[in-house]
Amino acid sequence: MRDIRIGTAQFESRDNDKAFNLSRIRKLTEIAVKQGAKIVSFHEMCIPGYTWMQPLERDELAAIAEPVPDGPSVKELIKIARTWSVVIMVGLLEIEDKRFYNCYVTVGPDGFITKFRKIHPFINKNLSPGQGYEVIELFGCKIGFLICYDNNLVENPRLTTMMGAEIIVAPHVTCSLPSLMPGRGTVDRKLWDNRTRDPVSLQLEFDGPKGRGWLMRWLPARAYENGVYYVFSNPIGWDYSSVRPGLAMILDPFGEIIAESRVLDDDVVVGLLTDDKIKNSSGRRYLRARRPDLYERMVKPQKSETQAGWTMERR
Repeated sequence: MRDIRIGTAQFESRDNDKAFNLSRIRKLTEIAVKQGAKIVSFHEMCIPGYTWMQPLERDELAAIAEPVPDGPSVKELIKIARTWSVVIMVGLLEIEDKRFYNCYVTVGPDGFITKFRKIHPFINKNLSPGQGYEVIELFGCKIGFLICYDNNLVENPRLTTMMGAEIIVAPHVTCSLPSLMPGRGTVDRKLWDNRTRDPVSLQLEFDGPKGRGWLMRWLPARAYENGVYYVFSNPIGWDYSSVRPGLAMILDPFGEIIAESRVLDDDVVVGLLTDDKIKNSSGRRYLRARRPDLYERMVKPQKSETQAGWTMERR
């Protein structure tokens, strides 16, 4: 892997307002490039907004979905990439053959590069799951993609790494959700609206088990156990019915945070990713120590059920 600077962003996207959201992508891309970023990543479904899609029927989804790569949003993203001579990675709602996908697209100055479809969609019953992993080479680096819930299953980052990924880009819309776990739950919107006058109260919520505290239970482990860099993006602010904490960050193959936003606003952080940490990581040794002869049970067929924790009831 070559050394590379990558940016990851957080912003308060507006529901069903593509023009506004693209304007924020444009501005944050500019900021990241001025800090040396060659790639800038944004959160899941950030072009149309995400959580508000929960109650939508097929015809309503069709009104906001776009073909990839020939849709208007991808064309606009390419214009942004050309303006700043950068690669950008962005989430949108894709339609193909009357099926809808939570899609993450990568474009550069020369046009469309690739797309990845979320393997475990759940926000709306009309979304279809992606059927595979994606690893590409950019700037001498091998980059894989996993969207939000995909990262909760340890098999997904492991297989993405085994396909050659050195960096996993992980766009999310997460945290501050109803949960059965102690300490977790939603953040009062009043705290977000009053963040300028009282930032401490909101920061305490974001840092605790409703936000960063929960992420630190598992996100560093994904980077550490596979010996990869993790590029995490997430919205900040009001999102349909919940407050999101942002916390855009980059973790190294030791599970350490090398760049992180602590800003209670739209922001982008840039980190330097270097090859030496991958070579020296424990995760790479663990990959070589695997015993596939013992793993037959892992590939035994089963019915797959993707269920969000905030939809579960206490038993």
